[in-house]
Amino acid sequence: MSKLLYIQASPRIQRSHSIAVADAFVAAYEQKHADDEIVTVNLFAASIPNFDGLVVQAKYTILHGQPHSDEEQQAWKNVERVIEQFTSVDKYVLAVPMWNFGVPYRLKQYIDILVQPGYTFSYSEDKGYQGLVVGKPLLVVYARGGEYPAGSEAEAFDMQKKYVELIFGFMGFKDIRSVVVEPTLQGGPDVAKTRVREAIDRAKEMAVNF
Repeated sequence: MSKLLYIQASPRIQRSHSIAVADAFVAAYEQKHADDEIVTVNLFAASIPNFDGLVVQAKYTILHGQPHSDEEQQAWKNVERVIEQFTSVDKYVLAVPMWNFGVPYRLKQYIDILVQPGYTFSYSEDKGYQGLVVGKPLLVVYARGGEYPAGSEAEAFDMQKKYVELIFGFMGFKDIRSVVVEPTLQGGPDVAKTRVREAIDRAKEMAVNF
């Protein structure tokens, strides 16, 4: 039995195009893997620690084996709790809309908690940086109001998909699969409905061998 973590990075829930497509993927996946456990986390509803001054201080004192306060210890335990939930699963699904050409701030906050030395990556002089979350597939559903096709001038503005693939790749992910839903605004509601429907069909097909 495998465990799948379904991460929703949109606050819109029922009105989110990325979540609609990811929901279809997860539903199709459940039909094929009835015994698997699925954990759903919406980042706008979840308790994610702020990576503030206390957490930064806790990180450097604890990871370097220096004396630290009970408050710092608890702050770092809160970080470890989020990392443990993330690293303890076997498969991942991420639904992410494009905000200002990038990702929503709650996803960035979540990533800043996850990307920690000794937990999701390591460094040594002989090997350099190495990701520690390995051998696990990730399916990402990207939704964008506009279109950013490869080779176009608009492609340079896509700091959503590029960033997600870069940072998850840094953590060790090699098997990153994607479904892109675009445009959800630029072409009008009829175009959006068509593109979402097409993306849902693709997602269902991809779920079979995930």
